[in-house]
Amino acid sequence: MRGKLALGLIGAAAVGGLFLAERMRPLRRQTRAPAPRVARNVAMGALCQAMIAAYETPLTDAIAQRNQRKSRGLQGGIPGIAGALAGFLAMDYGFYLWHVATHKVPFLWRFHRVHHVDADMDMSTAIRFHFIDMLASLPWRMMQVRVSGVSPRELAIWRAFFFGSILFHHSNLRLPNGLDRRLATFLTTPRMHGIHHSQRRSEMDSNWSSGIAIWDHLHGTFRDTPPQTAICIGVDDAEAEQDIALNAALEAPFRTQPARQSGSSGVYSHQ
Repeated sequence: MRGKLALGLIGAAAVGGLFLAERMRPLRRQTRAPAPRVARNVAMGALCQAMIAAYETPLTDAIAQRNQRKSRGLQGGIPGIAGALAGFLAMDYGFYLWHVATHKVPFLWRFHRVHHVDADMDMSTAIRFHFIDMLASLPWRMMQVRVSGVSPRELAIWRAFFFGSILFHHSNLRLPNGLDRRLATFLTTPRMHGIHHSQRRSEMDSNWSSGIAIWDHLHGTFRDTPPQTAICIGVDDAEAEQDIALNAALEAPFRTQPARQSGSSGVYSHQ
């Protein structure tokens, strides 16, 4: 119990420190009032967390427990620390593939678009997802856990790493340029993920990694230009502005999807 409390306090301190740091050393100029958008993103994050707690966590925990009992999956087939590392990498790579799918599959983009329409980007953007997005990803997440073979302990470690990573790389924290570039060889950084949140397709269709950045380097999808000052965050379509609001964001996936603006570099045609 004391150990869990200590970890909780360390986590809360880290989140609070990142919240202050991104305001003291901003990477990009913010264009919207922060309080309303943070409150809106937190509300959407709470809906997602409720969905995760109700469905994803118990189902994936049960699979991880069976992995451990039966020594199955990738981790189960490799002894010791090497197996644990293999399972962790498989989980992270599985999320890279899922992230690509959320952009390329029109049905999945309907829900993932809600995350990208945020016209500014900070650590609150990390939890701005449509709650149905969590449900749509559940079969894939269950398969990730089964194929990777992670045990409950390794699954908990991956969850903590993943959550910390998405808060970090969605943040508006300006790291020293040399440090950001060095980190981006193996971890997803704020500068790297800011490029992914660009309205331009050539920029949005890059830097898919959400934890370990090696997947982008291996697949040739890593990009470190343009500079952050040249990036327009968001989605370039006719309804993006109205879909920033909470109610509109929750309804957006169930409407006819808008086309990208004429003359833009375009991501999706009318669906």
